[in-house]
Amino acid sequence: MKLASYAAGQWQEGTGPGAAVFDAVSGDPVCEVSSDGIDFAAMVRHAHEVGSPALRTMTFHERAAALKAMARHLMAKKEDFYTVSARTGATRADGWVDIEGGIGTVFSYASLVTREFPNDVILVEGEIERLSAKGSFLGRHILSPKPGVAVHINAYNFPCWGMLEKIAPSLAAGMPVIVKPATASAYLTAAMVREIIASGCLPEGSVQLVCGSAGDLLDHLGEQDVVTFTGSASTGRKLKIHPNIVAKSIPFTMEADSLNCAILGESVQVDEPEFALFIREVAREMTVKAGQKCTAIRRVIVPADKMQAVAAALQARLAGTVVGDPAVAGVNMGSLVGRDQARDVQARVDQLAQECEVLLGGGGDFPLTGCDNSGGAFYPPTLLLCDDPFNKRLVHEVEAFGPVSTLMPYGNLEEAVAIAALGKGSLAGSVYTYDDREARRIVLAAACWHGRMLVLNRDCAGESTGHGSPLAVLVHGGPGRAGGGEELGGARAVKHYMQRTALQGSPDTLMAITGEYHPGARVYSDDR
Repeated sequence: MKLASYAAGQWQEGTGPGAAVFDAVSGDPVCEVSSDGIDFAAMVRHAHEVGSPALRTMTFHERAAALKAMARHLMAKKEDFYTVSARTGATRADGWVDIEGGIGTVFSYASLVTREFPNDVILVEGEIERLSAKGSFLGRHILSPKPGVAVHINAYNFPCWGMLEKIAPSLAAGMPVIVKPATASAYLTAAMVREIIASGCLPEGSVQLVCGSAGDLLDHLGEQDVVTFTGSASTGRKLKIHPNIVAKSIPFTMEADSLNCAILGESVQVDEPEFALFIREVAREMTVKAGQKCTAIRRVIVPADKMQAVAAALQARLAGTVVGDPAVAGVNMGSLVGRDQARDVQARVDQLAQECEVLLGGGGDFPLTGCDNSGGAFYPPTLLLCDDPFNKRLVHEVEAFGPVSTLMPYGNLEEAVAIAALGKGSLAGSVYTYDDREARRIVLAAACWHGRMLVLNRDCAGESTGHGSPLAVLVHGGPGRAGGGEELGGARAVKHYMQRTALQGSPDTLMAITGEYHPGARVYSDDR
C-alpha cells in the first residue's frame, strides 16, 4: 500500500517507489511513503486561495465550533486510531496520550477561544492608549488573521497529538495548515487526517497533508506564511536557515529534542514521599512511549550521598517493566518506532558508555512478552551512571531517544543547577522537594534554561500531570538546544498565527474598527 497525501482537495499517491515503513512490533510491511509528483506550489495556492478566505470570514466562535465538531468526530473514531497506533509500538496507555490527549487539546482550544475571544474576526488587545492631551487621538492594538498558510513539520513520536496541538490554534486563528508528518509514523497521522476531511467540519483547503519528503514546499511560501518544526535540533537548524525563510522573514518556530533533567532536592530523605515520587517519575519518563518523548528525563541529578539508594531503587523499579507486544495484557512498554530508531538508540548508548557505566540494560538479549525481536525495534530500559558530570561532556551533548536515562551526582544545590545548565536549554525540568525555600533557590537559578519546570511534592502529586506532559494552557518549548520556540500556552498559541497591529486614530474611528467603545467617541442610541 502506498500512503496518499491530501493535496489541493484530492488524495494523491506519490509517483515512483517510496520509503518502506514497517510494523514496529512484527516487522511486517505497513506502507510505502512518497511525495514524488506532488505539486507543492499548488498546495500553497490552494491554502491561500481556498482555505484562507473561508477561514478568515469565520468569526473566532465559528472556528471554535468547527474545531469542537471535528474533535467530537475524531473521538467517535478513536478505537480505529488505537488499532493503527499499536503498529507504531505504542501501548494503549501510550496511545491514550497521543490520540485522546491530542483530541482533548482540540476540545481545550475550542473552549478557550469561545471564552477568551470575541465573536468577531479580529481580536482587540490590551488597554486604550491616550496619545493626546484632549483625548482626540488614541492608540490601540489589534490582532488580525494572516492570509497565509501554516506549514507544520512534525516528529514521529506523537503522530496525532503532535499534529492536533499545532493545527488547533492555527485554525482558531483563521490560518489553514499543511501537515508534514515524519515518515516512520505518517500512516497514523494520515488515518486521522482522513477522518478530519471526511467529517466535513472544516472548510475545504483548511487542512492538507504531505506524506513523504517536503520537497520544494518551503520555496513557495511567502511573507504571510508560518513554519513550525518539531524534531531533531540538527534538522531544525538547517530548516531555520532555508534561503526563502531567511529572505522573506517567514516566522519559524522550532521545538527540538533536549536533555531534560530531574533534580532530587538536597533535603529529601530516602524514606520521604518525595524520594518515592522521584523514582516513580524517572521510571515513568523512561518507559512511557519507550522513552520516545521530547520531554523525557535524560539526566537524573542526585545528591552524591543518595546516589546508591537512587540507583538501587530505579533498577528495582525498572526491572519490573514488562516489554513486548502492546496488544498483550500486562505489557507496559512497547517498542521503538522502528528498527532504524533502535539502531540509532544503540549507537547513542554505545557512545555514552564511553564515559558512563551501564547499570541496567544497554542492549543485548532481554526478555520480551508476546513476541520476539525479529522486527528489531525493541530496546530495554537502560540506566547509566556518569560519576563526573562536570568533566564528562557526552552526557550533556548526546541524546539516546529511547528508554535511556543517566544518573549524575551533585555536591550542593549550586552544582545541581550548574549541571542542569550544561544541557544548554531544555523543554522541561522537574524538582522534587518538600522544602519550598530549596525549591525557590533551584527554580530561580534554573528557570532561564527551561521552558517549563515542575516542582513535585506530596501535596500536589495526587493531581499532578507529571514531568513529561505538555498542557494546552501552558507554554511548550524551551531556550537554546530546545529550539528557542513556544507552542501552546493558551491564547498565546492562537496569537502566534495572527498579525499584531498598532492602531492610531480618533475615538470614533477606533470604535468603528474595533467594535468597542473608546472614551470621547460619539454615542448613538436606538432608543425611541
